[in-house]
Amino acid sequence: MTRRVIATIASGSLAIAGVAATLVMPAGAQAPARATSVRQATTPADAGVIPRMSDGHPDLSGVWWGGSDVGGPGFSPGGRAGAPGAARGAPPPTFASLYKPEAAARAKTLSDKDDPTLRCIPTAFGTLNVSLFDVGAVGQIVATPKLVVMLSETFHGFRLVPTDGRPHRDDIPPAYRGEAIGRWSGDTFVVDITNFTDNTWISAEGRVSPHSDRLHIVERYRLVNPGALEIDATLEDPEMLTAPWVVPKQTLVRAPFETIMALNCSGLETQALMDAATRQK
Repeated sequence: MTRRVIATIASGSLAIAGVAATLVMPAGAQAPARATSVRQATTPADAGVIPRMSDGHPDLSGVWWGGSDVGGPGFSPGGRAGAPGAARGAPPPTFASLYKPEAAARAKTLSDKDDPTLRCIPTAFGTLNVSLFDVGAVGQIVATPKLVVMLSETFHGFRLVPTDGRPHRDDIPPAYRGEAIGRWSGDTFVVDITNFTDNTWISAEGRVSPHSDRLHIVERYRLVNPGALEIDATLEDPEMLTAPWVVPKQTLVRAPFETIMALNCSGLETQALMDAATRQK
């Protein structure tokens, strides 16, 4: 079965049933239209003064994407220079290529029926090599001097990143998306994420990619200019991987709308996919 991102209209609201993989729409389907603001999307070529918060650090606030909705006109996992999938030359190592033998053996036992996203459970690391997206292709950042909020359209997802110098906590349970703390290194925002559960997937490459609860992610966000956000990330998992996975650099652009949409996921939308997955041999 081809795992897909399916957009449907349910109970008067848009319902997204995301399965992070090839990121294509069903035949003949189109992504829902978005209401855009009068402001046009800013591209990486647009030069200008970097917006800054009251404390002087760059203001990362905005809606960020690769240039189009999943399945919408013009969408492509690659195509835009610097966008997800647009790297040239020899492909870099993938997450799965770094598996230890026991991890590779475990991965071979998993199939679509084991995909947690069918039950609206988020990924540990998002599609298109962008954690902010989770399952989807749009995310929003709301930045303040003491807290950076990262919002994903799918699975009601959010990540709260305090920037007040606190360490990781040892008094909270593991979470699907881990626990994040942030700091500034010059104009680069560094996010350190630990304390994951071990029952989600790494879905950056459209394949079954399990991980352990020792997963550790470090992300770096930098405004190249007012309309371009550059993201670097490195994933470590000493129980699963032989070496850290250095994620290919991504560059997102500002979307031509002011806010993300509320995309509901209850599991009902994916029932047909779950039923089909259980019949696989």
